[in-house]
Amino acid sequence: MDEIYAIIPVSRFEHAKTRLSPFLNEKERETLLKAMLKDVTNALKENVDKIFLISADSNVLDYGKELGIDTLKENDNSNLNKALSQAMEYCKGKSRKIIITPSDIPLMKNTDLNLLIKNSEKYDIMISPSKGGGTNVLIMEPELIETKFGDFSFLEHIKIANENNLTYQIFDSFYISLDVNTTEDLGEIMVHGENSYTKEYLRSLNIDVESIHGNERLKVWR
Repeated sequence: MDEIYAIIPVSRFEHAKTRLSPFLNEKERETLLKAMLKDVTNALKENVDKIFLISADSNVLDYGKELGIDTLKENDNSNLNKALSQAMEYCKGKSRKIIITPSDIPLMKNTDLNLLIKNSEKYDIMISPSKGGGTNVLIMEPELIETKFGDFSFLEHIKIANENNLTYQIFDSFYISLDVNTTEDLGEIMVHGENSYTKEYLRSLNIDVESIHGNERLKVWR
């Protein structure tokens, strides 16, 4: 049995990052998602035994194969949590633990992953929140709990752990917490994403950023 598998759920390319329109057009948003996915998988490859990308989009699955990772075709009439349940069922009996992470956290670092995985030996669940109250990393045995990804899923996963008397550790990390949804998030990538494919792609679009003191911390333009 392998030690740990990673599961990355990915939506259809045409649904990628719609909150960034009209700042980025549909093709640019798709290419952005590809760049972020490349950064996420590169970080994971050095820390897990296998990576599984699950999606209903054949184009996404083909891109996963280009990245050299395993793919799972999402069942019909599914959603995010059903897709994760499907992937966990596939991994059960093959890996001791799984790490669930989204495709849009391109700043995730090897140092964070190493510590997360090391600490997962001491706890039933490792959980790392997103800046908006979601969950950006979840490490546990396959099917230990039913996932509740969605609005404020961080609190939902903590609640489930407490209800089931499971031990857990909250792992706070700026780099993991930054999932890309807004133009200000793109600015954070420009500031903190050195040596990432995502920053390289944003540079190719002539996107720039400056610090401001107002309702938002960063001004992003192209």
